[in-house]
Amino acid sequence: MKIRKSILSLSLIMTLSFLVTGCAAKPEAEAVELNISAAASLTEAMADLEAEFKTTNPNITLVTNFGASGSLQQQIEQGAPCDIFISAGIKQMTTLDEKGLLLESTNKDLVKNELVLVGPKDTTITEISDLTTDKVKKIAVGEASSVPAGKYADEVLTKLNIKTAIQDKLVSAKDVKEVLAWATSGNADVGFVYLSDTINNDSIKIIEQISSDLHSPITYPVGIIKSSTKADSAQAFEDFLFTDKAQEILNKYGYSSVN
Repeated sequence: MKIRKSILSLSLIMTLSFLVTGCAAKPEAEAVELNISAAASLTEAMADLEAEFKTTNPNITLVTNFGASGSLQQQIEQGAPCDIFISAGIKQMTTLDEKGLLLESTNKDLVKNELVLVGPKDTTITEISDLTTDKVKKIAVGEASSVPAGKYADEVLTKLNIKTAIQDKLVSAKDVKEVLAWATSGNADVGFVYLSDTINNDSIKIIEQISSDLHSPITYPVGIIKSSTKADSAQAFEDFLFTDKAQEILNKYGYSSVN
C-alpha cells in the first residue's frame, strides 16, 4: 500500500512539474506599444493595417500620430517619441537618414500615390485650366514647406506656368486632410489631394487626375527610428507592411505597390 502511495505521489509530482515546466516554456509575450508617426493621408488605411497586424501580433499596440510629413520630421528631430516613421515624401525621410536618426537599412520605399484636383460633388469646374478663370476664387493646397502634397501641387502649378497668375487664390493648409475638408465644404473651390484621400468619399468629385509628368514621383517611404527601444517590434511591423496582405490593404485605399 505504501509503495502504491509513493508511486502515486511521485506520479503527481512529475505531472505538476511537467505542467509548471510547460507553462514556463511558453510565457505570454510582453505587451508593447509602438509609436508611429504617419502622414495624414494614411489615416484610413492605418486602421485596417493595425487590425490585420494584431491578428499575428496581439501583444503589440500601435499608437499613431498623424500629421504633415514635414511637421512629423521636425518632431522626430526634436526627440518626440517615435519608433516608426511613414512619410508621404522622400525628402523628409532622407533628411532624417542623413542626420543619422534612422536605423541602418530600414529606410525603404513602401507605396506610391497619385495627385488629384478635387472639388465639392456639385462643382461646375471641369479641368485644371479652370483655375485661371473667374470660376475659381480659392484653391486649397498644403503648405509646400511641410506638406508633400503641397510641394507636388506647387510643382504642377509651376510647370503649367500658372502659379503667378493664381497666387492670390492659394490658401495653405496644415496637412492634406485639411485641404480635403476645405475643398469639400466650400471653404475653397478646389484642392490638391492624393487619390487615396478620395476613396470611399461620396462628398467629393475628382476634377482631374494630375499627370505624373508634372511633378516628382509620389513615394511613401518607411523607416525605423534609431533611438527606438522597441526595434524588434518595429522591425516586425515594417516587415508586415511589405507582405501581400498589407499591400492588398494599401491598394484598397488607392495606393500602388512600388514594385
